[in-house]
Amino acid sequence: MAQIPITIITGFLGSGKTTLILNLIPQLPHTYKLALLKNEFGDVAIDSQLASSAAISGVQELRNGCICCNLVGQLGDALETLRRDVTPDRIVIETSGSAFPATLAMEVNRLGRETGHYILDGVVVVIDVENWKGYEDTSYTAKMQQKYTDLIVFNKWELVDERMYEDCLDRVGDLELQIANVKSDKGRVDQSLLLGLDSALAKDGDSVHGGYSKDKQPHDHSTHHQSEVEVLSVNLVSEGNIAKSVNLDSLETFLLSAPKDEVYRIKAVVSASHPLASSSGDVDEPAGPPGSINTYILNWAFGRWTFTHTNTALPAPLNVASSTTGSGSSTKHETILRMTIVLARGEATKWKRRIEKGGMIEQDGEGGFLMVDRVT
Repeated sequence: MAQIPITIITGFLGSGKTTLILNLIPQLPHTYKLALLKNEFGDVAIDSQLASSAAISGVQELRNGCICCNLVGQLGDALETLRRDVTPDRIVIETSGSAFPATLAMEVNRLGRETGHYILDGVVVVIDVENWKGYEDTSYTAKMQQKYTDLIVFNKWELVDERMYEDCLDRVGDLELQIANVKSDKGRVDQSLLLGLDSALAKDGDSVHGGYSKDKQPHDHSTHHQSEVEVLSVNLVSEGNIAKSVNLDSLETFLLSAPKDEVYRIKAVVSASHPLASSSGDVDEPAGPPGSINTYILNWAFGRWTFTHTNTALPAPLNVASSTTGSGSSTKHETILRMTIVLARGEATKWKRRIEKGGMIEQDGEGGFLMVDRVT
């Protein structure tokens, strides 16, 4: 059974973590099962708006303590309850405002190794730009906190002047770490940045592209928010009547070369001729004869990646005209890779040229059509 991806959302008290989750829910397919594990101080139950949401399939709460220290031993039981009772496609952990994300991330990784049920997808930190003084601490402790942070979301920046936002940005920069960051749109960040790709999201071909398509703008986005990230759509199509595979050595080189301050997310569905290894070295072995072509979901996030075997079929090729041989028979075209790359602002043109130049995404053997389109 596929591992359940876990997304950790943390940040100081009042930074907007719950708002971020509430704005994520409408972006997900209506059949998507999202579970929430929420850590709160006190006895007050989870926000009624969130608990009553039809898109939240299950909720567990850990109260009167911090999930990264005195409640860390209860994390496994809470996750198991959600896994058993809800069978979610994803679990989001919302921490208390004082949680230490590194400890929590390491505990999720440990539980994933021991049970085989979970995998850490990413850690998101929300910063309240209007009340950002907590980030004045640039000590060793603050740097250790950021070690397990994949994405910083600047929230409430619309409520301050440009100078105050720049001061906040500079202070985070004092941590001297390469961390991707994005402004929220009144507490909203596109799910293509917050979440990796999993089997449930990959069932819808448009979900591979994070809700984007060439014919329409991202849904429910403001013009300003669109400018915060840039998106490339990549399709690799084989030609011939024999099943083909992506060149896996070239693909791995591409994944290793992508700097996490330029490339935020890479999501793809890939055809491969042998089992693929995640960045941790784990291999998801499919059933079937050796050498057969199998389909995998690739989820790359901030320097880490996983390959998960899936039965999801790749969509039909886009914009590739059929060809005919001299005997009159038609030549078969098949999509062997469909990928979305979410980049920092100003990076799309450079990476489009790099990919089109060759050597990063290509068919195993000769041939293949590579199409790279800028979506936003």
